[in-house]
Amino acid sequence: MKVGLQLYTLREETAGDFVGTLQRVAEIGYAGVEFAGYGGLQPERLKQVLDELGLAAVGSHVGLERLREHLDEEIAMNVAIGSRYVVCPYLSEEDRSEAGLPGTIAVFAEASRRLGEHGIRFGYHNHDFEFTEKIGDKLLFDQIFASMTPEQLQIELDVCWVRHGGYDPVDYIGKYAGRVPLIHLKDLRTLQDGRGQTVILGQGELDLKAVIEAGGKAGVEWFVVEQDECQEPPLASVTSSMEWLKQHSDLIS
Repeated sequence: MKVGLQLYTLREETAGDFVGTLQRVAEIGYAGVEFAGYGGLQPERLKQVLDELGLAAVGSHVGLERLREHLDEEIAMNVAIGSRYVVCPYLSEEDRSEAGLPGTIAVFAEASRRLGEHGIRFGYHNHDFEFTEKIGDKLLFDQIFASMTPEQLQIELDVCWVRHGGYDPVDYIGKYAGRVPLIHLKDLRTLQDGRGQTVILGQGELDLKAVIEAGGKAGVEWFVVEQDECQEPPLASVTSSMEWLKQHSDLIS
């Protein structure tokens, strides 16, 4: 199991200095990065930067509109940088509604087919609404993944939002064992108004040790650190999260 970083956490830093931020991520000790945009770099240049820094391309978050309209570009980029996963990170209310979901699944199926021709697996990343909304008598999360085979649709399980949605992420890792190659490793603090706040690893409510142990048993390849909103400067936050992981390196190795 390896540890990567979702670059959305450092979106302000990458907007100012994309390559320099990647260098800092490598220096902190992350083995790979998951992209949420490519900093305007051409595929060959981005591959060169990753190779120079010794960073793996864990995968890329690609929204539904780009899957519909710009799939060729996404395939070209992810093939060039050696990415093994493309993940849809979010669905709008319309696209996840009972009326809209079949069309969404059709886009997913075509994207999965096309990406698979290049050895890239396709996946979906959850928030909390998949665990609070239903299609018929099924949770939206379960309905999405029942609509496609494991070969067609992999899971990037965001354990923070599973917990905030009212479910135990360890249970869901076990339920979908073998279909969860990526886990967004993220800690949660529930505020007095009920909102969820993402925090540095080890400073929240999740039993992250149990999550990591369950991930090991379920065949997880990458734990991807992400903090949606940081209370400290983002680079300091991801450094502190890596320090927590190094203190618990026996769980990862």
